[in-house]
Amino acid sequence: MAKFTKRFFGIFMVSVLVLGTAACSSKNETDEAGQKEEVAKVRKEVTFTDISQNIRGNETPTQEQQEEVNQTLNDTYLGDFFDETIPNDYSAYPYEKDVTLDVWMPAIAEIPDMNNHAVQKQVEELTGIKVNFITPPVGQEADAFTLMISSGELPDIIINPERYPGGLEAGLNDGAYLDLTELMETNAPNYSAWRNSDETRRKTTVTDSGKLLGFYGIAPYSEWTWFGTLIKKEALDKTGLEVPTTINEWHNFLKKSKEVGYTEPLNYGSSYGQIFTGIINGAYGVWDWTFLDENGKVAWGPAQPKAKEYLTTMQQWNKEGLLNRDWATADFNQRMASAISDKTAIMMDSPDTMFSYWKQQNDIDFVGALNPVLNKGDQSATTYKNFKRTGTTAAITTQCEDVEAAMAWLDFNYSKKGWEILNYGEYGTVHLIDKNGKPYFHEDSYIYKDPEGQPVATTLLKYRMHSWPSIRDEHNSNPLIVAKGSYSGDIRKEWTEKMDTSMAMPPITFTQEEASREAELGNQLSTLRGEYFAKIIMGELPVDAYDKFLSDAEKMGLKEFLSIHQAALDRYNQR
Repeated sequence: MAKFTKRFFGIFMVSVLVLGTAACSSKNETDEAGQKEEVAKVRKEVTFTDISQNIRGNETPTQEQQEEVNQTLNDTYLGDFFDETIPNDYSAYPYEKDVTLDVWMPAIAEIPDMNNHAVQKQVEELTGIKVNFITPPVGQEADAFTLMISSGELPDIIINPERYPGGLEAGLNDGAYLDLTELMETNAPNYSAWRNSDETRRKTTVTDSGKLLGFYGIAPYSEWTWFGTLIKKEALDKTGLEVPTTINEWHNFLKKSKEVGYTEPLNYGSSYGQIFTGIINGAYGVWDWTFLDENGKVAWGPAQPKAKEYLTTMQQWNKEGLLNRDWATADFNQRMASAISDKTAIMMDSPDTMFSYWKQQNDIDFVGALNPVLNKGDQSATTYKNFKRTGTTAAITTQCEDVEAAMAWLDFNYSKKGWEILNYGEYGTVHLIDKNGKPYFHEDSYIYKDPEGQPVATTLLKYRMHSWPSIRDEHNSNPLIVAKGSYSGDIRKEWTEKMDTSMAMPPITFTQEEASREAELGNQLSTLRGEYFAKIIMGELPVDAYDKFLSDAEKMGLKEFLSIHQAALDRYNQR
């Protein structure tokens, strides 16, 4: 991996910031406590007139009131709703120097130009920091990232910096990313306060060696499970059956669904990996990938004892025509077209997505089902668990010429005002404030009544930031959850509360050496699993071919692969 021509300059800038930003009026002071005391002195004190009585509960704000909320940092009208209070240090704003930051980020298909995004324009005005977003065409993100890295010419900030081969620490070691450990407390007071206010947030945003290499999306809570099995209400009515719980009940329900007219009742998967969701295979303990066994050790799902039972079941279901015929190749649009047709009775997807496609756009009601079990009375389980890490990550590169500005721009996202804007968009046109100081999307919100007629699945990206380095308030600000009549949140909450997640892997990280080998082995094992499992399910190979698969996996280095993950887990547990 190429070293970067401006690495020395980047390191020099870090040194300047450490010394300069934390400098005392008396430059001879070197005592750490004295430095912190002086930093507190030089920070601007920001106070606001309390406007809560004019904003809270106001359903028809005047233009002047909208401007006071949208064009100032005043947050006095916002309440506190979480176990920990969201910080509100605005001492860095407006930023005093004229600066424009280049920010590279993957494209969002629904947003043609991030530079015109309403939320980002508002953040720019409030912080005084201009931003130029660099986004590659949709579908070309991986190639664009590789080309950018190999060129040695980096932007100031990179969104999704984990794309770097070997991850964030590899990027640090190669001279691409800055180590922000010594800068965070001084230059990112909101992020520092928020991540340190909860042990889970602290633990999942620091490396094994104690370094802070980026700004992570971190939530006020562990978000609900987002993916599972959804059944059309009409399918339950037509079959006269209850929501199935065991594999045998599912088999019976699928056969009955086909008898009453659903020609391909289970929309099983697609080319983007949903044939291995842990929904059906999890009943057999054959989890998609790595998981924690009963002793808390790392194990590999495809290598578990009941894998042949799972494959036998799926081969039979496929032979009986219970799955969508294009499950191995269908893309998202093909799956959604099938979902709203009379062919499909059951989807494996997000209830938020299906509330949009099924209920809002096609008036199709549906219910959620827990992941199936083998025996009646067993507890349903999933390997999905949210560790208060959510959204996306941002890293600052060594070629950033104003690191203080970059950190200030990112830090705003973790302030109370930033929480409001990024989650709820503009006050007035997109959200209002209730009598308790909580933002909400009103009936005439652009979220629900877009002037251009876009559906909520698009407006939730258009008028707010759905996935970002910020404090994401998913349960309260996802329009598909809080929309009038929505029950997707109820389904997700039930999944979360009623399914065992003890086998879920936490967000471990690898060393640079481990990352390279783990990626190599992981890619080989994933390809092997995909080919064997798909061919066995389609009947192109007998179930006994699994023995050859397992032998090949072991020869490929499965034991080494697991040892790498176990070492990373051991380090995570010691953070």
